[in-house]
Amino acid sequence: MPLVKVLPDILASQVAAGEVVERPASVVKELVENSIDAGAKTVTVDIERGGVGLIRVADDGCGMAREDALLSLERHATSKLRTAAELASVMTLGFRGEAVPSIASVAKFRMLTRRAEDVSGTEIIVDGGKVRDVRDAGGAPGTVIEARSLFFNMPARRKFMRAESTEAAHVEQQIRLHALAAPGVRFRFRKDDKVVFDLPGVTNAVDRVRQIVGNELGGELVAMPERLAPGMSVSGFLLPAKHARKGRRHQFIFLNGRAIEDSAVTKGLAEGFRGNLQEGLHPAAWLWLEMEPQLVDVNVHPAKREVRFHRPFEVRDLISQTVAECLRPAPVRKPEPPSPTETAPSASYPTFHPHQPELVIAPPAGDTNIPPRRAPDFRIIGMLQERYVIMESADGLVLFDPKAARERIIFEKIFKERKDGMETQSLLVPLLFELDPRDLDVLLRERMALLEAGIEVEAFGGNTLQVRSLPACVSMGDPHGFLDDLLEELLHGPAAAGRFAFDRIAKAVAMKAAQRVTPRLAEAAALLEELFHCDLPYCAADGRPSLTEYNRKDIDRRFGIGRG
Repeated sequence: MPLVKVLPDILASQVAAGEVVERPASVVKELVENSIDAGAKTVTVDIERGGVGLIRVADDGCGMAREDALLSLERHATSKLRTAAELASVMTLGFRGEAVPSIASVAKFRMLTRRAEDVSGTEIIVDGGKVRDVRDAGGAPGTVIEARSLFFNMPARRKFMRAESTEAAHVEQQIRLHALAAPGVRFRFRKDDKVVFDLPGVTNAVDRVRQIVGNELGGELVAMPERLAPGMSVSGFLLPAKHARKGRRHQFIFLNGRAIEDSAVTKGLAEGFRGNLQEGLHPAAWLWLEMEPQLVDVNVHPAKREVRFHRPFEVRDLISQTVAECLRPAPVRKPEPPSPTETAPSASYPTFHPHQPELVIAPPAGDTNIPPRRAPDFRIIGMLQERYVIMESADGLVLFDPKAARERIIFEKIFKERKDGMETQSLLVPLLFELDPRDLDVLLRERMALLEAGIEVEAFGGNTLQVRSLPACVSMGDPHGFLDDLLEELLHGPAAAGRFAFDRIAKAVAMKAAQRVTPRLAEAAALLEELFHCDLPYCAADGRPSLTEYNRKDIDRRFGIGRG
């Protein structure tokens, strides 16, 4: 009896589904790509229970005749390729011929499709890969596909689905990617019968980006004029370096209308921003690459997320040069001096923008539990490069880091207030933050942990988060900038995986608040005294030292003193 057997068709489709259908967002991706390839001008996506209960994608594209509709459920059936040679020049989004049968094999599937020239359409019902019914049906021109009870016949796969809100956030993010890739198409998204967004088609890509990011960020977009290279071109939009983040979730790259991820592109972006970014941060960008299909292989990943450029260094250089050029400040023309007999016109000089208001950490009023501990008897000498305080001790030289000291002070105050009852300060005007839907989902799920640390957050509608309060021990002139940095650290910092433990939130609040302090020599003595009221004055919340001492004997040794 042979050990090698050919898989049954349904099992083969389920295996293919494992590569193509990872989660509800994967289903939405494949179906929306087919809608765009079909020439749709409007695409409507409905989901229930995060997409596990229902995914419905409806479009007004070209539709299919009955014969084509039935063939679309066969594996490797596609209208987008005819010969092997065409695989090297494919320009459509979907072309493998596996998406529809793979989806139908792991869901309760329904397709209703009709061409504009046909009197009636075709409805096909499939249950776990088995065709149950094919009949004539009425409907508008276009195609509607429903997938219910996703993975109902694959309990092991269904067990690994995340929370419904998380899966819904991934679906929403996927639709926004398609909306950016195809700005001329109207995209509507409904979740559990509630409209999440309705983005009308627009003529210009910048209008689509503004629809996605909102008017506030949209007003700061820096346009990248189209730049050409042999066989390729790039254009897009950037945000200034101050909006750079630790993760790459704010980088959107589209190649011939397809959202992709590629290291050559991200390296090109980083090189273009060289000198403008802190280490570890990545710029926000929306890039559209157009390329002759022979110069790229889009068939290297089952879900087509990754591609292989045949000339990756040229792609990287094209992007880096374009980015650097559009970030280069325009030369400022000096006004010509007026003649003595003329009245000088009001010349337009470059505007000087002062620094943001400083963060001021206010000690809690009436604190009577400060330990009776005094700072060591250091003599303050001066400042080193406007950062470190230089002091003299009985044994030698001491360097004092005011930022690390502030971090320790705030960290311990937050922990003390948690024990005694967290005091919060309500913001006069709640602050609003437009977020990635996946980030919003995380913050709303962790809102009780944030509230325990004095940070009250609520959903405001759409992808907007509302922040209503902060810990009372932290007050500042620029709370929006502080919270923006804090949320980024919590969501995408080194310890971003897992739940929001109180210790982690407290460390992030203390670190981000202290970073916004400008060290001043006049404040050093009072700050040092406050630091030594802490339980652990010699280190910041993250463990780095707040004071470092250089012993006189070590200093003498470095200068060769005392060697006889």
